[in-house]
Parts: sequence; structure tokens; C-alpha cells
Amino acid sequence: MIATIPARLRLDNAANIYPASMSKHYSSLYRMQVTLTDPVDTHILQTALLHVSERIPTFRCTLHSGAFWWYLHRCNALPSVQPVKPLKHFSFKDQDGLLYRVSADGRAILLDVFHALADGNGAMCFLLTLAGEYIRLRYGVTIGYNSMVWDPKDRPAYAEVEDSFKTVFSGRHGKLEKNVDAYHIGGHTLPFLGVKDLRAVLQANEVKKVCREYSCTVTELITAAMLQALQEEHRQDPSRRKRSVLKVSVPVNLRPLYGSRTVRNFSSYVNLGVDIKGGYYSFAQLVNAVKMQKANDLRKEQLEPKIAANVELEEMLLVRLLPLKIKHPIIDIINLLHGDRFCSQTLSNIGNITLPEEMQSYVTDIDFSLGRQRGNSGAFSCVSYGGKMYIHMTRKIQEDRFETAFLQQLSSLGLTIGTQVSNLA
Repeated sequence: MIATIPARLRLDNAANIYPASMSKHYSSLYRMQVTLTDPVDTHILQTALLHVSERIPTFRCTLHSGAFWWYLHRCNALPSVQPVKPLKHFSFKDQDGLLYRVSADGRAILLDVFHALADGNGAMCFLLTLAGEYIRLRYGVTIGYNSMVWDPKDRPAYAEVEDSFKTVFSGRHGKLEKNVDAYHIGGHTLPFLGVKDLRAVLQANEVKKVCREYSCTVTELITAAMLQALQEEHRQDPSRRKRSVLKVSVPVNLRPLYGSRTVRNFSSYVNLGVDIKGGYYSFAQLVNAVKMQKANDLRKEQLEPKIAANVELEEMLLVRLLPLKIKHPIIDIINLLHGDRFCSQTLSNIGNITLPEEMQSYVTDIDFSLGRQRGNSGAFSCVSYGGKMYIHMTRKIQEDRFETAFLQQLSSLGLTIGTQVSNLA
């Protein structure tokens, strides 16, 4: 089955920054989790993992350094269910070279992913397909597959593993966007590369009601609440040289915009926020500012040039001919100088998950957490399922003033919130 897919795939346009920036102190990682009604049988999960990794063959690949670029290279190692480990520096050797790790913890199936392999939507598709196959094998149910839960018996298609950046934007002329430096939250860094994770559970119907009151989407509401919390953090910051621009970077799933089916990276971003040099904003003003910026920045004539510019840069003859050992530090320096410089925080919203009806009675929760950030103090991620919205607030500093202010803002809107604190690393 896997033979229908090339044995070697060059990293997609968005993925090149991740191996370039990887070190013993930092790897771009995230964790996804499906919680079931019963404890996970690891033997059945192992069988399901073999089936699904054959169906989605990029999850049978390792990272290979070529003369000029990095590649996903098919490896002979079979994936195996691993013990749960901290979400910190990723050692490929521990996974026999694979770029992800599947674990079981009580009733939960966990998936830790190195971002060079897939973005959140691609990885969520893999995890939900894995959960579906596990449920089929354990309980003998027939799954009605959908766009996020694939049939493991189907043959892989090249469109599912293509570099959609090249497919859509190759040959186009682009223009890099101009940005200004954003305010960053300070604090005392957690020791031993630690990551704190604050999980908040909201009732989806309550969130939708507030969204209707403000005529906004869920992402716009959460972004505005984050900006309100950033204003509170800015007020309490004693620094005289603190910047006045508050920005939240919001990844944008490009698949529905361009009809892509890839499980690799295919997303861009918009930086949404305000400049408080002239004074702080009310919450209603923040919502309106976010709505207007998002509507403008998601227009194709606004979004496409910056994506095309990155693809165009990669396709330049001079760049293509530079050896990887020279490209590597250049990409890392560019990412270090520009990656998190223009945003104060990140919000990654997978959106609402609709499982096949046959799976719903077996799945209680779906979670998504971002790992330790390189330049920012932390990041937010969220996903909705079964009438609930799960928000994870990860941070690498001891102080939690920002997260507390964010939750207070949500509470002031009349939202019921349950919280849980854990250590990801």
C-alpha cells in the first residue's frame, strides 16, 4: 500500500524552519489527546497504530538531511506505543527515527508531534483515524468515516501527502508583509525546560451565546479576551521601555480555501491586535478591532502575497543551490529574529470536531496543547467537541497573571469555566 507514495518527500515550505531551529533546548512540539470511556488496551492500540500509519504513510517517515534540503524519508521502523514522556526536546532516536510518539495513559490516547511532520489539522486527522480504528478493533463497531476519520483500508493518495504550498503557489510572485515588534510578557523561566499547562473547559452553548451578542466568531472572541489580558499585563509591567503593540498570532487552515487534502503543513497566520500607545481599549472595541483585521487579512489578495513570497524565495536559484549546511544557520537566524518578534501570544484553534456517530459514545474529551515556545512566554490552543470547548494555556514562566486575567475576562462574560493545572514538561 505504501509503495504508491514516493519514498522521499522534500519538507513542505512551512516545515523548513522546524529542523533549522531545533536544539537541545527547543523543539517545535505539540500534543493531542483523545480520552475514551474505558482504559486503553495498548495491544489493540498497537495494532491500530500499524494499520493507520500504513494508511497515512508520512507517519512512517524520518527526517533526512540532503545536500540542499531536508526530506521526509521512509524508514523501516514500525511505530510502537510508547510510555508517556514530557513534552520537551524531541529525540528521534527514542522513536526509531519517527517524528511523533503515540502513548496511552489510562483512558487517554496521546499523540506528540514534531511540527515538521504535520500541522494541527493534519495531526488531528491522524489521531482521530487512530482512535476510530482502535474503537473498531476493540468494540467491533462499523465506523462511518468522514473527512477527519479515514478508512485505514483505503489506499493512500498523493494529494494527501503533497506540499500544497508548491501546488497552489509555485510560480507566483509574492510580497512579504511589514510588521512591527510586539509587546512580550516577562517572567521567571521555569527550570529544566519546564512547561505548565492550564486547561479550561467551557460550555460551547454559552460561548456561542456570547459570540452572538458580539456578532463574532469563537476565534475572534478568544483573541479579544487574550488581548484584554495582555492589556492588564501591560498595565502592571513596570518596564519603561515596554512596547505598545499587542498582537495575537492566529494560524489559518488553508485547506478549505484551496481544496487541499494534505495531512502535512498547509497553514498560514494572521497577527491580530491593537496599538495601545493612545490608551487602552474596552473589550467591545477589542472585539471589533479583531473582527475588522481578520476580515481584511483573510482576503485572498491580502493573504496570498505573503505565502507566495515564501514559496518564491525557496524556488530562487541561488537559494536552491546553497548547501544545507549554509542554509541551516541562515534559516535559524531569520526565524530567531522574526518568528515570535511580531506577536505577543499565539492562539491555535482547531475548531469543532464532529466524529462519526459510531465513535461518539466512546469518546469523552479531545484536547490539544502547544509545547514550549521559543520567543514568547506561552501559547493558547483550543478545540471543541461534544458541546464543550477545551482551551489549553501553556507557559514557560512561573507567573500566571496573564492566564488569570484571561479567565477573569471570560468569567465576566458569564461563561462557566472548569480548570485543571498540569505539567507538560
